[in-house]
Amino acid sequence: MSASFDEILEQVSQIPTKKLSVAAAQDLPVMEAVKEAYDRKIAVPILTGDEAKIREIASQIGWDLDACGIRVINEPDVEQAALAAVKLVHDGEADMYMKGLLESKTFLRSVLNKEVGLRTGKMLSHVCVFQIKGIDRLLFLTDVAFLPYPTLEDKEQIINYVVKVCNACGVQNPKVAPLAAVEVVNPKMPVTVEADQLTKWNEEGRIKGCIVDGPLSMDLAIDPEAAKHKAGAQNRRIVGDADVLLFPDIHAGNLVYKTIVRMTEFKNGCILMGTKAPAILTSRSDSKETKINSIALAAVVAHHLNGQGF
Repeated sequence: MSASFDEILEQVSQIPTKKLSVAAAQDLPVMEAVKEAYDRKIAVPILTGDEAKIREIASQIGWDLDACGIRVINEPDVEQAALAAVKLVHDGEADMYMKGLLESKTFLRSVLNKEVGLRTGKMLSHVCVFQIKGIDRLLFLTDVAFLPYPTLEDKEQIINYVVKVCNACGVQNPKVAPLAAVEVVNPKMPVTVEADQLTKWNEEGRIKGCIVDGPLSMDLAIDPEAAKHKAGAQNRRIVGDADVLLFPDIHAGNLVYKTIVRMTEFKNGCILMGTKAPAILTSRSDSKETKINSIALAAVVAHHLNGQGF
């Protein structure tokens, strides 16, 4: 079981090196991260975009692309660069797809392209994995960036996705906490009703491969000490030891994500699920370490699923 990104990186070192297709790679932070991923044998990149700018950045960071045998596909138009990059993954020439210097909506359009994209017909969802100082395990947050108001059925699919990511990281039978403001079902708070239904589906065997227990407040989900003082905690299956935080909507997820990023000592990586292969959708504000961790996360998920679908 991986409890840190160091352990995930160790996992990567034990599997065949993956090929990473980067769309519009002419971005210094992305190139720095991709170079380090290459140097650490996490992934071998194929770079699409403005070749002159890509080579200029490579020279700036001391990366001899030709000496390393790095393939560069010249496509100055960012939309065409994205299509060229995603086609490599679609055609099996690369294992993972990463966003470079282009807008997220352009990147997602390429993912969903009917001819060369990675669409599966299923909804997409974003999973973020955090290593946080003071917590003895990885926390898997979902969805913090993609689905504004997931339905009950959406949440069922989100759980199915995140279980696959957990398993790839060595977390078997993860504990999933559908979060709410309270731990009791209240018809006036639909989030609690849906959390209860997800729990019942898990108990009935409709949702498999995990333990679902909700509704749960944040403290009962992640803090064992706080959980000791909660009434009825002894009857719960999650008592401060959740692996997965399932958010009721994007507002809750995004607020918690940004609180962690701004107020804790952490490492993280993110991956887009619901695609034929892992898609790495990072922000320009993300650190180089986060980008490297996201590439490593995508590599272990790609290896674990190996054609089973995302």
